[in-house]
Amino acid sequence: MSQTPESDGVSGTSYLRGQIVRELSAAIGAANVSTEATELQAQAADWSWYSKYLAFKNLEQPSADIAVTPANTAEVERVIQIASDYRIPVTTRGGGSGTQGGTFAPYGGISLDLTRLTDIVDIDEKSLVVTVGAGIDGPTLEAELNEKGLTLAHYPGSYHLGATIGGFIAARGSGVVSTKYGKAEDQVLQLEVVVPPGKTVKTLAVPSHAAGSDLLQSFVGSEGTLGVITQASLRVDPLPESRGFLSFSFPDIFAGIEAGRLIMTNRLRPAVIRLYDEADSKKLQDWVGTPFTGTLMVIMCDGSKELVDYETKAITALVEKAGGSSLGPDVGQTWWDGKYEPYAKGKLPQPPLMYGTFDQVARFVDIPNIYRAKKQVIEEKFSEYGARYTAHLSHWYDWGAMLYDRFYVDEPPTDPAEAMDLHDRLWDAGILTGMENGGVLNDHHGVGIKLGRFMRPQYGHGFELMRQLKDAWDPDGIMNPGKLGFGPPRNSKW
Repeated sequence: MSQTPESDGVSGTSYLRGQIVRELSAAIGAANVSTEATELQAQAADWSWYSKYLAFKNLEQPSADIAVTPANTAEVERVIQIASDYRIPVTTRGGGSGTQGGTFAPYGGISLDLTRLTDIVDIDEKSLVVTVGAGIDGPTLEAELNEKGLTLAHYPGSYHLGATIGGFIAARGSGVVSTKYGKAEDQVLQLEVVVPPGKTVKTLAVPSHAAGSDLLQSFVGSEGTLGVITQASLRVDPLPESRGFLSFSFPDIFAGIEAGRLIMTNRLRPAVIRLYDEADSKKLQDWVGTPFTGTLMVIMCDGSKELVDYETKAITALVEKAGGSSLGPDVGQTWWDGKYEPYAKGKLPQPPLMYGTFDQVARFVDIPNIYRAKKQVIEEKFSEYGARYTAHLSHWYDWGAMLYDRFYVDEPPTDPAEAMDLHDRLWDAGILTGMENGGVLNDHHGVGIKLGRFMRPQYGHGFELMRQLKDAWDPDGIMNPGKLGFGPPRNSKW
């Protein structure tokens, strides 16, 4: 890695940048500070369509000016202290597996890579709590836990794409067994966070208390805009004794939604419920090998054998009541064994194809209307582009579910400006239609820069309270500016 910036003569900007690089190098080691263009571009990239499209077109990603990779909380403190002293924007990065442009650095500054913070600090086997550095990835932690008969039970689609624990928490991430084990915000118990101007805050050891407002959940989902998560304590669970699989077909997706509603409102707790409309069911057949049966539902229950036997029997009765026809356990097992195949190399959508995943969440009463309205607006309003809409429901709650729905345009405009304009218009149509019909902006991909413009219409006057919190905790606005709709740095001289 380079430790000196490219010269731009004897300008004040060049001198100041060199001074900051030298200070950062002294703080965390010169080998962990870079201004190389290739490194800065790599730090900016994520899995968003924007990022993939820019790479496809050989265009630059919006990148930072300096990349740093600290090794621990103390070094993160020093980075934030230096950034605060010079009012330099800081964009925090984990594994870069996000899809919302969260690693873009539109205002330059420092890219703060946390992937060296990988310590497993403690595994408390009595309380079933693990404490780890924010930069550790899911598979590495899971392997260590499995050796002790434990699991974090957080298996997102980005599981093998480098996603980190800090990233799970910062974006309120979810995994395939969230219906039983919860999302990241349900699993996290305590956080260590570095906030401007370089101080470390530690939340309470437990998330359930009556000691005032909940500081923990203010940081969860904040996507680096309030501080840098450096360490987390999370609930873990025993590895299940057994798993039971079910699968069903339905006359249409609405019958499947009703079946899922009955399961959840009867307070059964399968680990997995996946309901695919016809288009996604066909795609699943191509990617995973499940049979095409129109609308398909796969279910997995886990725990003791007695619990699994009870739940599978009770669920089958409810699903058949809603009009489902059993396909037996093998289809569910096939799905489970191939659940990461859609994310395998070459199977994820790539430009020049245009695509986007909305993943909005709503109450049961609103989900059918959201599906109808979004499918109509995407396929009719954008018919001249041949836009397609597909959906499945993959995360279920006591009160509703999330709709993992996508648009596709096979042959988008070749001009980058026209393509990005079409992409944003598709997002506007889908998100606003979902919100108008009772949907909430996002379930587990986060907001990033891509969805920031929807935060004000989503929250109304409540968004101003969020802005006031941001201003109080980060008065210069240097923490991940441009994300969550918060706009540029306030007082940056960078």
